[in-house]
Amino acid sequence: MTTKWRDEGDAVMNIYARLARDFMQKYWHRYLLAFALVNLVTWLGFRAPLLTQRIIDDFIPTRDMDNIIRYALMIVVVAVARGLTTFVQRYNLEYTAQKVVYDIRNRLYMHIQELSFSFYDSARTGELMSRLTSDVETLRGAMGMAFINLISNILQIVYAMAILLSLNVQLTLISLVFMPFLIWAVREYAIKVRPTFRMVQEQMAKLTAVMQENITGIRVVKAFAQEEYEVSKFSDQNTVYFQKALVSARLDAFYSPLMTFISGLSSTFILWYGGNAVINGTLQLGEWMIFNTLLLQLIQPVRMFGWLVSMVQRAAASGGRLYEVLDTKSDVADSPQAVDMPPVTGLVEFDNVTFSYDKRMMVLEELTFTAEPGQTIAILGPTGSGKSSVISLIPRFYDPLIGTIRIDGRDIRDYKVESLRKQVGIVLQETFLFGDSLRANIAYGKPDASDEEIISAAQSAKIHDFIMGLPDGYDTTIGERGVGLSGGQKQRVAIARAILMQARILILDESTSSVDTETEHAIQQAFAQLTANCTTFIIAQRLSTVRNADKILVLDRGRLVQEGHHEDLLLDPDGIYAKIYEMQLRPQEKDVSVTSTTKSSGGDS
Repeated sequence: MTTKWRDEGDAVMNIYARLARDFMQKYWHRYLLAFALVNLVTWLGFRAPLLTQRIIDDFIPTRDMDNIIRYALMIVVVAVARGLTTFVQRYNLEYTAQKVVYDIRNRLYMHIQELSFSFYDSARTGELMSRLTSDVETLRGAMGMAFINLISNILQIVYAMAILLSLNVQLTLISLVFMPFLIWAVREYAIKVRPTFRMVQEQMAKLTAVMQENITGIRVVKAFAQEEYEVSKFSDQNTVYFQKALVSARLDAFYSPLMTFISGLSSTFILWYGGNAVINGTLQLGEWMIFNTLLLQLIQPVRMFGWLVSMVQRAAASGGRLYEVLDTKSDVADSPQAVDMPPVTGLVEFDNVTFSYDKRMMVLEELTFTAEPGQTIAILGPTGSGKSSVISLIPRFYDPLIGTIRIDGRDIRDYKVESLRKQVGIVLQETFLFGDSLRANIAYGKPDASDEEIISAAQSAKIHDFIMGLPDGYDTTIGERGVGLSGGQKQRVAIARAILMQARILILDESTSSVDTETEHAIQQAFAQLTANCTTFIIAQRLSTVRNADKILVLDRGRLVQEGHHEDLLLDPDGIYAKIYEMQLRPQEKDVSVTSTTKSSGGDS
């Protein structure tokens, strides 16, 4: 048990030592002020009982009304001074605690922004939200009132013991007969409570994750009529939380009354022993009364250590969960020698690139190709062939295990990540729009863009006319994740966002998969001008995209199996490209013919 207690204590102290070093040290002068103020408040708290003792033992027996009034006024002054000091002390400490958690929240949020894609591949949004909110708030309580109460309790015990010993050593020692049992109860509670709090907080994070996923995917839930299943899933997690919370509640329900009972025994014993001493004339009434008061002021802080331990342990569990995130290193980071990327021409080279998400199963193997400045590169292949992985490596969402990716002849790891990504325009497969105005969404990659630039980008993406038809035009606020817009409209807003960046390297991942053939044709015309001086990588399933590409890369199981123009690749009837063409692309020729015939008929009539 001693070893377990020591280990628990070491773990808590390590977390608080880190918090003090990383966040609290900055405000040492405010914590020093808090210590001085709580010392003054504690000292003032003992003045009233001592003044009362003088009144009872010295002035009431002699009917000295002048001193009774004078001392009574002194008690009032002490009470006012203590009240004012307590106000300043609490405000100062709460301000400090809020500043500390403000810094923690900012540091945590900034760190989450800096983490690489690999972190988000496994992290659950709800759990991250729980750490940013409930765990940080738990720390605020510990660094505020819990911190000051801990100091106050220690000072109160020291002052109370000193005064009690100065009054009556024998009675003080007798009154402490039950103190070891009280300390034992507090210690047992401290040992058992921390793991239960961590279990409860981890389960709350899981519960939050379930809620977040359900709310985010509510349209899918309703589309498949799975409300009962989701309610059942939430209920299961809520039941687990309830059961784990009960474990914590049982501990509190058992040890809190136990500590009260032990304290009560001590007080009862002093009432009996002290009362008997007063009757026998060996102890003055005022001395006995103040002794009882001071004994309560000694026992109460010891009892409060149970509550403080509870809060400190809860905060330590939260601090540990926060440091799990803060200690996570990004797989993609700037090297000390990294420099800002200068304007590039767009030459992109993959040299023997091998990549894996988990360092076990290879997604790309020995991939080598060159994209010349201004070329349009179409990437095709069966599902799981590594198409999206290729385009994820160019802006360094991930780094290859083996091999080198160069832009304009230089390894992209030589450049700062931010400067690299500012020269790469991207339209991701899953179009994400923020719950903001259309203007802000289009200008997201270039916040200082003028209205003329935003409108020009929207016109190129063929979304301008739609926006102007809205009541508030470009100032129209769209719902979360672009709710209210069709798939094609969201995609064209995302394309406008990429166009606005005027990047020399453009990545389009299924960028026209959610638009009809006519709209796609209009967008392709806009891109024909846009991509004239851009190196463009396109993952698309449209025949027009592949035909117009300067080079087609055909992937299969992470390897480059074919490379060339559309006509050249069709010359190999047994190649994967020919099979993709027959199964997926050739039928589109009929669709294009039908569309053209329909337009022609409409024009003649």
